[in-house]
Amino acid sequence: MTPGARVAAAIEVLADIEARKRPAADVLKEWGLSHRFAGSKDRAAIGSLVFDALRRRSSSAFIMGEDSARAIMLGALHQARGLSVTEIAALCSGEGHAPAPLSEAETTHLAAPDLTDAPPSVAGDFPQWLESAFAAVFGATVVAETAALALRAPLDLRVNTLKTTREKALTSLAHLHAGRAPLAPDGLRLPLTPDGRGPALSAEPDYLKGRVEIQDEGSQLAALCSHAQAGEQALDLCAGAGGKTLAIAAMMGNKGQIYATDADARRLAPIYKRLERAGARNVQVRAPRRDQDVLADLEGKCDLVMVDAPCTGTGTWRRNPDAKWRIRPGALEQRIAEQDQALDEAARFVKSQGRLLYVTCSVLREENEDRLKRFLAAHPDYRSEPPRLMAEKAGLPELDGFASPFGYGLRLTPLTSGTDGFFIALLTRE
Repeated sequence: MTPGARVAAAIEVLADIEARKRPAADVLKEWGLSHRFAGSKDRAAIGSLVFDALRRRSSSAFIMGEDSARAIMLGALHQARGLSVTEIAALCSGEGHAPAPLSEAETTHLAAPDLTDAPPSVAGDFPQWLESAFAAVFGATVVAETAALALRAPLDLRVNTLKTTREKALTSLAHLHAGRAPLAPDGLRLPLTPDGRGPALSAEPDYLKGRVEIQDEGSQLAALCSHAQAGEQALDLCAGAGGKTLAIAAMMGNKGQIYATDADARRLAPIYKRLERAGARNVQVRAPRRDQDVLADLEGKCDLVMVDAPCTGTGTWRRNPDAKWRIRPGALEQRIAEQDQALDEAARFVKSQGRLLYVTCSVLREENEDRLKRFLAAHPDYRSEPPRLMAEKAGLPELDGFASPFGYGLRLTPLTSGTDGFFIALLTRE
């Protein structure tokens, strides 16, 4: 396919996403199945165009003066990819399967894009109903913070220290231009291609043999803030696919015991192969069973309980740009209820002087500091670890620079830390 034909296909997919209100990944998969002539590189390029357009949907529509799929794509070619009017016009030649030529109005809008009078939700590319919530968190930097959430995310890896070292991984992945992650001591960062695609890591020996895992640097830092030690008893209450479970297993050097569970057994499906590949031998998966408490024997016995709580995922919009346009106010209320339930459940298992790690990939105060405030009021035998101590015990004193201004824990964002958006707090039971 020509570059112009790829743009035309991306416009078609965008229109389908809007018309059917379907997740972008599903629509892209369907498009690929119904257009067999498109090769793997074509499909990847079209997907990259679609996700760039979704990242900058509101600002692109604003500068173009309309919100059609074509207008959003044209605006995104400028907003997300920095193409000039001349370059965009070359893609829209009308020849073959390329989009129709630019109209006079489109050329005018692209020649002088202006977001000066745009409201924060447009300039920052997020749903309007979240303006007050984001303003409460970010204040005067709301546009800069949310615009950073609309950028592409890098590809971060965690080196599995059960099998190798970061220096060895840097050498073996040098052909992918791997570099050290800025903050996480076992982290690597791989650059993306100009069109936003990462390398085919699934074909790399280091990945296949469990020497590296895909994990955002923020998630790696969250695990480090648990202060997990060899020989401890740990419970990952919301383990899902096991990213943080694997990180904790490496921190513990396969000594001690980690129990991994999740309220939804289906989310645990990938963890078994990941544990085997990583060589993590100190993890016991306990899938939930109907009418049976599979964790009853752990009550009051855990040195560490981790709650990677279900959340709105506002901190991961760089990686899941269509999710921000599908989120609804009711979802926030539901997640808050689930977070309170998860925290209360976690309290059952923490022993005296034990630790409770609370993590979300949300930037909303309602899901983070507000949840801890409620929990601490209901559980007076817990106290919140000061950010400075969290950072020092993690061996990363610089993390104190990300202390939340709202009283508890650490706040990471793409703008401040270069990671996904995360909230990390550590509580101790007295």
